[in-house]
Formats: sequence, C-alpha cells, structure tokens
Amino acid sequence: MKTALITGASRGLGRALARELVRDGWHVIINARDATALAASAVDINAAASGNAPHNTVDAANGGNAGTPGDHAGTAGGATAIAGDVTDPAHRADLVRAASGGLDLLVNNASTLGPTPMYRLAALPVTDLADTFATNVLAPLALIQDVLPSLRERRGAILNITSDAALENYETWGGYGSSKAALEQLSNVLAAEEPDVSVWWADPGEMNTDMLRAAGEDADSAPPPEEAAAALHRLITDRLPSGRYRASALAGSQ
Repeated sequence: MKTALITGASRGLGRALARELVRDGWHVIINARDATALAASAVDINAAASGNAPHNTVDAANGGNAGTPGDHAGTAGGATAIAGDVTDPAHRADLVRAASGGLDLLVNNASTLGPTPMYRLAALPVTDLADTFATNVLAPLALIQDVLPSLRERRGAILNITSDAALENYETWGGYGSSKAALEQLSNVLAAEEPDVSVWWADPGEMNTDMLRAAGEDADSAPPPEEAAAALHRLITDRLPSGRYRASALAGSQ
C-alpha cells in the first residue's frame, strides 16, 4: 500500500489527482484550509475508491486534528482529510504525523495567487508578496524537509506543481510567477541533492478552476483539471526521471 500527501486538495487539480491515486489503491492524505470543502472532497475521493475496500475518511474539521499515527496505519484506497494552513508549522506537524507509517509521494499543490485583482509589480505590496512566497515556496520546502527521511527510505517522490507563469512575462502575474520560478529552482537543486528521491516540477497548463477564474481569465473555456491529473498520474506511475514536465506533453506521449 502506497501513501501520498497532497496539499490543496479540496477542489481542482489536487482533488482530481487524489481521485486518480485512490482508484489505483493508494491511501491519500489530503489538505486544504477550508474544512467543509475538504470533507466534501474526501467523500468524493472515497466514492472513486468504492471498488478498493477498505477505505477511510477522517474529517478533521475541528481544528485539523490528525489524530494519532495509528489512526491511519493500514488504510488503503481512500482519503484522510486534515484541514489547515500549510504555512502553519503546527498543521504541518499534523500532516507528518498522519504519514508516520511511511510516505511514498508528496504533492505540493497548495498555492495562492496573492491579492486579486492582481497587481502590476510597481504597485504590488511587498507584504502581500511575502505571503505569496510563504504559501508557494516556504511551506513546500518545509514539508519537503519534514518528510524527506521517509521519502529517502522508501525511495519515494516529490511532485511540485508549477506554472508557465514561472517562465513567461505575463503582466500582473509577477508576484505569483516569481514564486513559482523560485519553486522551480528549488526543485531543480533538490533533484541534484537527492538522487534517491524522484523530484518532478510539473506545469498542469490552464484548467477550469476557481484559481484561474479569480485571476480574471476565461476559466470556462479551459480543460477540466481531470485531464491534467490523468497526465500527472502517468508521471507518477511510470516513475519518469526527475525534471520539469508539462501535463500537455505527458498526455501527448501516451
């Protein structure tokens, strides 16, 4: 039984990827700040695993309590929901305890655009940029540091979700894009430093998500996140070499 920790899994790509993995018999620990939305996501994910018994849902809406490590040991093909903010060290400790039986995959998907409407760099409050980096760069690194011993032992993998905004000069996307560029370089160096752990940073492309809609883009015309999730599932199951990937390229190579 393999275990994955996926942040930002109450909706969109995180939920879709969790659904892909539980169909494959994985136990997934899912995180998001909105406890109600996360609990609903866990129900949806476990429904996808209905053919893979037993499975379990832990609704941690009351403060994001993960319970004791034994609560989650041996759970396969289902989701454990632990609500909280990944920038909070106490919440990250809850996530690590939930994965104390061993972790095979960390997916750093939780992300923030920063303030919306999005600012041009000349007007972007530096305090808001610091908050964006806290969620998009510092929290992923902190989680990586916390779970690396388990990932090394099990020769596991890290999947950091990035964006083409890390590479392109889209106006008003400077704050978010620079945070994703930092995450990409962090991933690049980590891949060199940790040869026994697969490190992928993947651009899912435009998706019909609340985040794209909040950015003022035409989300309704974008593909559903399930398409990108299926491509990333292939990246995980085929255990491709460490590096940067685009979901569209992965889908086209199938």
